[in-house]
Amino acid sequence: MKNQHEPIYYQEASTLAVRIRNKELTAVEVVQAHLDRIEAVNPKINGIVTLMGEQALKAAAAADKAVAAGEKLGPLHGVPFSIKDSIDTAGVPTQYGSRIFKGNIPDEDATVVARLKQAGGIPLMKTNIPEFAVYWESDNLITGRTSNPWNPDRTSGGSSGGESAVIAAGLSPVGLGSDISISVRGPAAFTGISSIKATHGRIPYTGHFPRVLSRWWHIGPMARTIKDVALAYSIINGADGKDGYAIYGKEIKPANFRIPGAPLKIGWASEPAFAPVDPEITAAVKATAQLLKDMGHQVEEVSLPFMEGQAMDWVKLYFAVIYGELVPYMEQFAKGREKDMHFVGQFTMGVELMNQKEYARAENKLEELRSHFANYFTKYDLLLVPVNPMTATPHMLNEVVINGQTVPALHVNSVTGPFNIAGLPAISVPVTTSSENLPINVQLAARWFDEVTLLELGEKIQLASPANGKHPIA
Repeated sequence: MKNQHEPIYYQEASTLAVRIRNKELTAVEVVQAHLDRIEAVNPKINGIVTLMGEQALKAAAAADKAVAAGEKLGPLHGVPFSIKDSIDTAGVPTQYGSRIFKGNIPDEDATVVARLKQAGGIPLMKTNIPEFAVYWESDNLITGRTSNPWNPDRTSGGSSGGESAVIAAGLSPVGLGSDISISVRGPAAFTGISSIKATHGRIPYTGHFPRVLSRWWHIGPMARTIKDVALAYSIINGADGKDGYAIYGKEIKPANFRIPGAPLKIGWASEPAFAPVDPEITAAVKATAQLLKDMGHQVEEVSLPFMEGQAMDWVKLYFAVIYGELVPYMEQFAKGREKDMHFVGQFTMGVELMNQKEYARAENKLEELRSHFANYFTKYDLLLVPVNPMTATPHMLNEVVINGQTVPALHVNSVTGPFNIAGLPAISVPVTTSSENLPINVQLAARWFDEVTLLELGEKIQLASPANGKHPIA
């Protein structure tokens, strides 16, 4: 079986589930192996907010009894998983990266947590985030900063930076992140793991903070392999009767314009569409394009005129809209608590908001991007692009030099953010490492509701890529 000779903490969640089911491993052994790994490695990366070790061992013992009794087992039976600390867990501190919510303990699990538990998964930890989960580096006043297991001087990204770091370092086999502009795909790319931001509404947002912005946020699974991402996605997607955007059944399919079984038509782009982009990342996109061509698909470089010279303009406009919704919501919690806020909260609360006319114009402009992508996907099945335009950066930079050009740190969102604006599905796939031994991922986007194509092709790309099976030193 694939990767069963790796240490337990680096085996796939899908492999562990099968081995537990077949009585080759016990769930207690699996949980304990991860707890030992956590003790050895987490002090170096600081990815964990709350460890549920004692509860996890008790749940693992119960899982082993169920195996011995021949009970019906779920697809993640006995496998531990991690949870971003913006996602509610019943009876467990969920503090949203803020002193304002220190000691907050939800009464109910988020839908996605409940579904993984129902599938036999065992919650093991809550993972670090930036304050309010609205920044691209994971640092806050409660639990501090998370570091990248490939290089502790570099960021693991945000806002699912704790989640990406613990999975990359073998502290968790699979977990739950979330994404409003970059936050499952970008951290995955900075740490060399896999993730999916599904079509908006595919996965319920119920039980995620902030409650506002639900029309933009996407909860998504993260794991070291696309195979495990696909497994977790299959468990957590589908309407829950609570999230008014998650109204789709698991069976919904895309408006598919290709003949079943025929080669996919794939466009790829890097610079100039999303300039500037690190040349090593552009080279990885080109190499992946060639790999897809070698697989028999129709692949060509494409022009994206609606992006060229405008990618950051879209992102800046999007953030203006997000803050226009977030700030009034957060004022109810933050008023009088300014001294308890990290720079993220202080910055967010200090943003100058658009007036009503400006907001309406911005909303209308963002709708144009959906139309641009809708037009693209009448001609192509997939779009292959970078994830982040640079590899993992040193901590807390305000500006970044990429391909000789100095740009604001916000530029990290330039390739991922547009797919949130449009609500399109996109995956982050590890393919290689840079000359500095930092991970490089590529991003694949598809038309709405075509997650199946993304996951199937993403797994093939990962298995055929130089990064397959590589882990950080930490």
